[in-house]
Amino acid sequence: MNPQAEALNKTIGELSPTVLELLSERGKNIFFPKKGILGQTADAKGTKINATIGAAIEDDGSPMRLEALADKINLNPSYVFPYAPSFGRPDLRERWQELIVEKNPDLVEKPLSLPVVTNALTHGMSMIGYLFADAQDSLIVPNLFWGNYNLIVTNAYGAKLTQFNLFKDGGFDLEAFKAKIEEGGIGKKIVVLNFPNNPSGYSPTTQEYTAIVDILKESAEKGNKILAIIDDAYFGLVYEDGVEPSSIFTKLCDLHENLLAAKIDGPTKEDYVWGFRVGFITYGIKGGTKEMYAALEAKTAGAVRGNISNASNLSQSLLLHAYEDEDYDHQKAMKYAIMKERYDAVKNTLATNDYTDCFNALPYNSGYFMCIQLADGLDGEKIRQLLIEKYSIGVINLNNILRIAYAAVAASDIETLFKGIYAACKEA
Repeated sequence: MNPQAEALNKTIGELSPTVLELLSERGKNIFFPKKGILGQTADAKGTKINATIGAAIEDDGSPMRLEALADKINLNPSYVFPYAPSFGRPDLRERWQELIVEKNPDLVEKPLSLPVVTNALTHGMSMIGYLFADAQDSLIVPNLFWGNYNLIVTNAYGAKLTQFNLFKDGGFDLEAFKAKIEEGGIGKKIVVLNFPNNPSGYSPTTQEYTAIVDILKESAEKGNKILAIIDDAYFGLVYEDGVEPSSIFTKLCDLHENLLAAKIDGPTKEDYVWGFRVGFITYGIKGGTKEMYAALEAKTAGAVRGNISNASNLSQSLLLHAYEDEDYDHQKAMKYAIMKERYDAVKNTLATNDYTDCFNALPYNSGYFMCIQLADGLDGEKIRQLLIEKYSIGVINLNNILRIAYAAVAASDIETLFKGIYAACKEA
C-alpha cells in the first residue's frame, strides 16, 4: 500500500473507525497524490517561468485557446480552458455547500465535509461504489430503483443489489425496509435512499421520513456499520404538503457514530443542466472532524483523478456564475411552477377519468416521474410498442409498470397522454 494511502487510513481510523471499516479494499488503497507530478506542480505555482503544467499557455500567460471556441463563450478564459482540480473548483465547492445549507436549514452548524465535484450523479455513485463497495457487499435498494445502479455497482464492482418492497397501503413500506436492514445479522450495511424516487416519483411523508431515520438509528445502535447513500438527484421537486421537503441527509449526517451518510447531488435536475455533468459528494457522520473529512475528501478526489482526472471546468464555472446571478432564484421558481403545473395536470387527469380497469397509479408526489401498474393480463411491452407505432407516445416499460416522465410533457398534453395509454391498453 502506498504510504500516502496508509497515512489517510491512519487519520480516518483514529478519528472515525466506522468510516475506515466501511471503506472497500479499493477505498483503503486510494489516495490523492501530494507528491510526484502534482506535488511538484503545486510547488512551482507562482514561478515566473512554470514548465510543470501539462497545458499550453499563450505568450501573455493566459490559457492557449482557439478563437473559434473562445469567441462563443462569454467568460474569462481562465474559467474555461484550464484543468479544474480533481477535488473540483474550490469556489464552487464552497458555494454548493452554502446552497445545501440554504435548502436544508437544519444543517446550520453541523460539521460536514466540503463537497467533492464529480462528473454528475452517475459518476458520483460510481465513486461511492469504488470507495465503499467490495464484491461481497450488498446494496439495499427498493424494488423500484434507477436501473443504472446495476451497471454502476454490480457490473463495475461486483457488489449485489438486494431489494425491499417500496410501497404498502399507499405509502412507504417501513416494515419491509426494517426487515431488510436487519437481514443477515450485525455487520456492514449499505443502503441507498433515493427521494424523490426514480422511477416512482415518491418522497416520504414527514412521518415516514422520521420512521426511516429511527430504523437506521436503531440499527446503528445495535452495532451495524452503515453507509447511507443519499441519491438526491431530484432534490427540491416536491409538490404536496405533508411530504418532507428536506434531504434525509439532514438527519443522517450526525445520527450516530456507526452511520456514515454520503449525499450525492448536483444541478443536473435541480437546475436543468443535464449535459453539464457536474455533481457533488458530501459526507457526514456524528463526531466527524475537519481532519477526518479532509482525509475522506482526499480519497474521493484520488478516485476521481484516477477515473476521469477532473470534471469540466467550463461547466463548473458556468454554474458558479449562475449562482451569483441576482435573478437565479426567480428563474428557478418559474421553472418549478411549470413542473408543478404538469404534476397537477397528471393528478387532475387521473382524478377525472376512470382508467382503473386498465391501470392504477402507484404513489407519487414529487420529482420527474410517476408510474402506473397495468392490470393483470396486460403486456407492458406490447402496449409500449403500440403506443409508439399508433399513438406516437413514448413511455418506459418496467415489468408491466409504465414509467411516465411528465416532466417532459406539456401540461396541455397530459390528458392526451393518458387517454392514449388507456386506448392502447383496451386495444392490446
